[in-house]
Amino acid sequence: MSTKEKASEELLLQEEVLTQNEIVLFNDDVNTFDHVIETLIYACDHTAEQAEQCSLIVHYKGKCTVKTGLYDDLKPRCTMLLEAGLSAEIV
Repeated sequence: MSTKEKASEELLLQEEVLTQNEIVLFNDDVNTFDHVIETLIYACDHTAEQAEQCSLIVHYKGKCTVKTGLYDDLKPRCTMLLEAGLSAEIV
C-alpha cells in the first residue's frame, strides 16, 4: 500500500469516527433493573445479555454508552428512553 493510499484510508476512518454519536444512559434511584433492561431491548435493539450488562454498568459506574451511530438514528431511540422515564442524552 502506498503512503498516499494509507493516508487516504486514515482520513476516511477519522471522518467515520467523527460522525458517530452516542446515547449515554445515566443512573437513577427510580427505575428497576427489569424496566431498564426491557427498555434497552425495545429502544436500542439490545439482546437481553447486552441490556443486562449495560444496566449493571450504569448502576455501578453512574453512566454507560448504550448505543452509537448517526444522530438521525439515535434521536428517536433516545426519545424512547426518555419517554420510558430513563435519563439519557446524545453526545
